[in-house]
Amino acid sequence: MELNYHHLHYFWAVAREGNLTKAATSLHVTPQTVSEQIRELESELGHGLFDRAGRGLVLTETGQMVFRYADQIFTLGRELGETLNASPHKAPLHLSVGVVHSVPRFLAQRLITPVLEREQSVRILCRQGSLHDLLALLATRDLDVIVSDEPMPRGHHVKGFSRDIGECPVLIMAEPALADRLVDGFPDSLDGFPMLLPTGSTALRRELDTWLEARGLRPVVVGEFESLSLLKAFGRIGAGAFAVPAMIEEDVASCEGVRRVGVVEGLTQVFYTITAERRSSNPLVSAIYDSARSARGEKAPPTTA
Repeated sequence: MELNYHHLHYFWAVAREGNLTKAATSLHVTPQTVSEQIRELESELGHGLFDRAGRGLVLTETGQMVFRYADQIFTLGRELGETLNASPHKAPLHLSVGVVHSVPRFLAQRLITPVLEREQSVRILCRQGSLHDLLALLATRDLDVIVSDEPMPRGHHVKGFSRDIGECPVLIMAEPALADRLVDGFPDSLDGFPMLLPTGSTALRRELDTWLEARGLRPVVVGEFESLSLLKAFGRIGAGAFAVPAMIEEDVASCEGVRRVGVVEGLTQVFYTITAERRSSNPLVSAIYDSARSARGEKAPPTTA
């Protein structure tokens, strides 16, 4: 089937406006013309794209899928025009970054900020999600790089390459009244104590489980969180003690009103960037690597498949 992009453009306009008359006005044609174009597109596709809802239109399930593709097509077309019309110096560079939920916001911000300090204008798209979901976007080139707290999983159907960009100790923190109860006898004091933990899908949770089991400690798990921000919010109200990377201790203490209980001896949290190619062609990804190397004082981080 050869898609008629003229029909698709009319559909895209109506889907954005949610109203045929408004779309016709923006396209400088009559509503009848737009309606005919939509009918022809539906005939080409063999599916209805809109349902009536009062005086407006709502997308069918198929219409929603077609709109997602159309939006990407025409958004990219507009950006192409803007880039071609701009001087090479003014054309913005684009960077799409995926940040795993459990990665501290402070780390992601520290890595990305130098990208914004370039002389040439930059446009950044940041997405948060699970590593599994972000890898799917990396495979379709919807992301240039992922910032993760674990490397590229071995045997994963998506091809990717990991770079170790830093590591730090892990701390146990808690609301002050809880911290007072835990300090004496730490880490044994964690046995039977309320704890807030990352979900089992995260690298930190797996390592914490191993650490606790090796010491025969069985805290009472009162909550599991995919989002580090949500975990900290519950820690702030005294729902339980929780683990965080040491690099964000000052930020957590000042923002959440909690304090350190102790260091999780023998446990460090490592962070990575993951790209689809061993050496990304996007110069902004290189800027992220440079930022990480500068923070570590190293010449070059190792790359692994």
